[in-house]
Amino acid sequence: MSSQYGKKVKISIFGQSHSPAIGVSIDGLPAGVRLDIDQLRSFLQRRSPGQSKLTTARMETDEPAILSGLVNGVTCGAPLAIIIRNTDIRSEDYREIQDIPRPSHADYTAHVKFGGYQDVAGGGHFSGRLTAPLCAAGGICLQILRGLGVTIDANIVQIGDILNAKEKGDSVGGIVECTATGLPAGLGDPMFDGIENRIAGIVFGIPGVKGVEFGSGFAGAALMGSENNDSFYMDGETVKTRTNNSGGILGGITNGMPVVFRVAFKPTPSIGMEQESVSLSRGENAVLQVKGRHDPCIVPRAVPCVEAAAAIALYDAYLDR
Repeated sequence: MSSQYGKKVKISIFGQSHSPAIGVSIDGLPAGVRLDIDQLRSFLQRRSPGQSKLTTARMETDEPAILSGLVNGVTCGAPLAIIIRNTDIRSEDYREIQDIPRPSHADYTAHVKFGGYQDVAGGGHFSGRLTAPLCAAGGICLQILRGLGVTIDANIVQIGDILNAKEKGDSVGGIVECTATGLPAGLGDPMFDGIENRIAGIVFGIPGVKGVEFGSGFAGAALMGSENNDSFYMDGETVKTRTNNSGGILGGITNGMPVVFRVAFKPTPSIGMEQESVSLSRGENAVLQVKGRHDPCIVPRAVPCVEAAAAIALYDAYLDR
């Protein structure tokens, strides 16, 4: 199913933006792992809305409620189920888009796919709100990976003028770079199950992602082989490379160097300016001015989402060695 991911650690995300709660079930976590729930709360807060004038005004605490899989703070081998309640919703803001879809949003394709029965409030199951349970699952994987000596950090490397866009009722996008250090060589598989495949597969589940590149990425296409190749050398008894244009991955398999990738986010499609659209019921052109509370740029809140996605993919690959 499209809302599930993983081979060894299987996550299943459920809920809609305005449903009573959203959540995730995580199956395959080893028993006996102590989790720091306060640390998980702190990680979720990095993604939470309503923290500044540069984000949506929707206020959600994103408090994780663990229903199963944890006994006295330690994993017990059962699926770990977490819900996050939705408390600040205004579904009336979305009535118009049931008939007039937002340009560059999933409203139209969801209407076609689900025959008009989709939940449009807040974007339904297509909403960025669903990255909260993704971060819950990823936050747990980050803790486990840290215990294995693996750290994952992301940061913004490109972003537009958010304040200017907000004042105009417009939006901007940007690029997030993520680095995973401490991974052993040998994770991943060739062809269709490589580390690039695994990471890209889950990162594209973050709404607004339009591109993923590893290492030198598209810029590497303009280099000579002598410039782009990463020379090997011995560092004591460890094989390393002098550069990292490969982004720590060769043939889909980690080579022991940091895994580095970048994620391109499009501008938020829900903007306050009038836009051309269509009336699905009348079959004619229409004009739409989106209501509701939306981020003028999702990039700042997307940084922990990228870390979470990478952690899930890499921990799954770690267990699949």
